[in-house]
Formats: sequence, structure tokens, C-alpha cells
Amino acid sequence: MNRSEKAAVIEAIKARAERASFAVLTDFKGMSVEELTNLRVSLRKAGGEYHVVKNTLARIALTDGTHAAIKDKFHDNCGVAFGYDDPVAVAKALSDFAKQSKLFELRCASLDGKALDAAQIDALAKLPGREQLLGQLLGTMNAVPTNFVSLFANLLRGLLYALKGIEEQKGKAA
Repeated sequence: MNRSEKAAVIEAIKARAERASFAVLTDFKGMSVEELTNLRVSLRKAGGEYHVVKNTLARIALTDGTHAAIKDKFHDNCGVAFGYDDPVAVAKALSDFAKQSKLFELRCASLDGKALDAAQIDALAKLPGREQLLGQLLGTMNAVPTNFVSLFANLLRGLLYALKGIEEQKGKAA
């Protein structure tokens, strides 16, 4: 690989890393091409992508970037997964794949510049997804006015029952 090719690879990694909100460093030693292809497919569905890169080129590309927290962790056989939209979906895809494959291992990650270890990645994977969290938030926001309307309706209903009772009493008296 000559200098211009290396520079192109560094720029490509740097562009992907700057676009990504979530970067996960993994160990894939001994995995087959078919397994890595399955991983790439599942990550693509989750809004991410997976790349096997040279360690020195990745270190150079991540220096002074958003994910500089993990640049020193590149050693041995490693790949990097980038998540662009929903970090929870990418973490779930990686965590599920790590449970299926004995050879695949999560090392560390960077979430918007904050370093995470493997246990924190698994904890992130256990969170509900973005869509589910938005649904819960909207349900909570919708519950307040709904409860207010039903409370107000119950007050009016009680008042109407009292007025109806007074009307019936006056009707019997007359």
C-alpha cells in the first residue's frame, strides 16, 4: 500500500468516524468471512456499518476526532463498527452477535466522545430503542391532559347528578 492509498483510507475512516455518533472496537480473530458478512448485514439493518482496518491507519484517523477516546485501543485483530442513527440499535446488534459467536468480542466504544467498556456496551444494548422511548414519552405527555379532562368531567358529572337530585326533589314536592 503506497502513501496515497494510505491517505485515502485514513480520510475515509475519518469521514465515517465524524459522521458516526457511536464507534465500537471489536475483536474478530478466527471468524469466517460468512460470519463477518452476517454481522455487516445485521449492522446495516440497525443503521451502522462494520470495517476491518489497519490499526495504525485507524489510530491516525481517529486522532483529534470525536472518537479519540478509543484510538489507543487498536491492537491485534480488530474491527470497528460505526453507528450513525440509533446507538442502542447498533449496540443491540453487536451484543446479539457477540452472544451467538464465540470468537467475536466487544472491546470498547465511544459514544459521542465518551469512552465505554464492554459491560457498558451491553448495558446500552439492554435499553429500549429510540422509537420505543419516544412512544413512552408521548404516552406520558398524552396522559397528563387526558387525566385532567377525565378529572374535570368527573367533577362536572358529580355536579350534574346533584342538580338532577335537587330537580327530582322539587318535582316531588310540587
